Amino acid sequence: MNLFLNYLVVAALFALVLAPVALGLARERRIDRQLRDAARREAEPTETGSRVVFSQETRTVGSAQCPLLS
Repeated sequence: MNLFLNYLVVAALFALVLAPVALGLARERRIDRQLRDAARREAEPTETGSRVVFSQETRTVGSAQCPLLS
């Protein structure tokens, strides 16, 4: 009986130590999934009338807009 209680205490301590890690991993996976879904929604074409318009734009900053002028 004493051996069983020792194993039970070790298992409980192991669970207490790993619980925050498991919760953090679950949270990270949820955030990654939300970011991936948002990126997919931005890249989907949206139809307006007879033409298809992509909502994802190419953004450039500074001198990268026109290499001939820089």
